Amino acid sequence: MGENVPASPSWAVEVQGLTKSFGDHHALRGIDLRVGRGKHLVIFGPNGAGKTTLVKILSTLARPSSGKVWLDGIDIRDKPAQIRHKIGLVSHQTFLYDNLTVYENLKFYGKMYDISDLEQKIREVIVWVQLESRLHDRVGTLSHGLQQRASISRAVLHSPSILFLDEPEVGLDPHASTVIRDVLGSINSGSRTVVTITHNLERGLEMSDSIIILNKGKIVYQAAKHEVDTANFQQVYDQCTETG
Repeated sequence: MGENVPASPSWAVEVQGLTKSFGDHHALRGIDLRVGRGKHLVIFGPNGAGKTTLVKILSTLARPSSGKVWLDGIDIRDKPAQIRHKIGLVSHQTFLYDNLTVYENLKFYGKMYDISDLEQKIREVIVWVQLESRLHDRVGTLSHGLQQRASISRAVLHSPSILFLDEPEVGLDPHASTVIRDVLGSINSGSRTVVTITHNLERGLEMSDSIIILNKGKIVYQAAKHEVDTANFQQVYDQCTETG
């Protein structure tokens, strides 16, 4: 990818020369990346590879040390407020207020995003994540799995065109993980772009359109799903993360 090339409207996510350093630690070392509209990119990599740092920058929670990022053709440095209306994030942190009910949290976020027909939208997302009976429970009283469902409802309440998922199944029991997986499986209708971080190689390959492997802050493997030898991907992953 050439230097200082303007963003193309064909890409939902476009990254050029992205770096991030924390003192002497270089978390990202020159990331170039493109994700087509309506596509699902899955990011693999060992702990400390830079995966979460990358998603934090893409979702405007962190600033890069250098490089450029465009979402839907918009430079995230120029219009961060507009960008935040276009994206949703599900991560280890719920971004919900424990002392408020699920409904009160969604009402708060809905007003922040100036959502029209907010009551109807809340009903829709709550049915979708199967939390109707817990809508008026305080978030702090819910199990981790139920909190994660509430977090998903928050992330999609404003109908974002780009959704970032940072290991949404981590720490869940098998039943809760299955429910979350079923909910997330219906997220990409072909119009929403999804970027997912996961350690589950089989699951990640199954839901992806394209994949990358990050190691030591660099992309060490990148391919469209149809180019991946799924039977031998564990070996490819091990080689990339051992020598990257």
